[in-house]
Amino acid sequence: MHLLTVNIGSPRHSEHSSARDGLTGIDKRPVEGPVAVTDPGPKGTGGSGLAGDAVCDLRHHGGSDQAVYAYAREELDAWEEKLGKPLPNGIFGENLTTLGLEVSEALVGERWRIGPDLVLEVTDGRVPCRTFAGHVQEERWVKRFTQEAVTGAYLRVITPGSISAGDPIEIVHRPDHEVTASLAFRTFTDRTLLPSVLPAGEALHTELLKAAREYVAKQGV
Repeated sequence: MHLLTVNIGSPRHSEHSSARDGLTGIDKRPVEGPVAVTDPGPKGTGGSGLAGDAVCDLRHHGGSDQAVYAYAREELDAWEEKLGKPLPNGIFGENLTTLGLEVSEALVGERWRIGPDLVLEVTDGRVPCRTFAGHVQEERWVKRFTQEAVTGAYLRVITPGSISAGDPIEIVHRPDHEVTASLAFRTFTDRTLLPSVLPAGEALHTELLKAAREYVAKQGV
């Protein structure tokens, strides 16, 4: 398991951007390392965990629980076959393109060490938006991505560090539950699944944990 590329984005104008100024940082490109990765701070004020990486819509993106976004090269390859076009590393807006790691099926709370110091923790799957759809230029992309639920994973920074392409990835902790990033994502469209993610506890994205607890309290399940 290793890191194929580290990808960062610069602000660019897009008609599909949900940011008030029409900018987006989704167009991420591989860069030469090392790249410093730290906790960016709370959502709404903190952006990306990667130095130099733009997050333009702080209402919906960035912050501690979404500090880093990872996607597997194997999953990009599968999409290439389905879409019939090349998908370069970074095309899905991922900061980390990995090889040999099951990213969408990673467990919430699973921790990865990348390089000598950086430790990340899986928090959730990625919810697609119209900016994403416009970027990949595929009709009904949000619906299709949602149906496949091959989401990649959002991660928070546990221990900061610097990373470069080629760095090894080691799973240093795997929790004792079955809540995957993909399952966490599916609660976005099927709220009845919310109770099933609670075994992940505090490792869950803060907003998802709150939603799951409120659902259980309301439904009395």
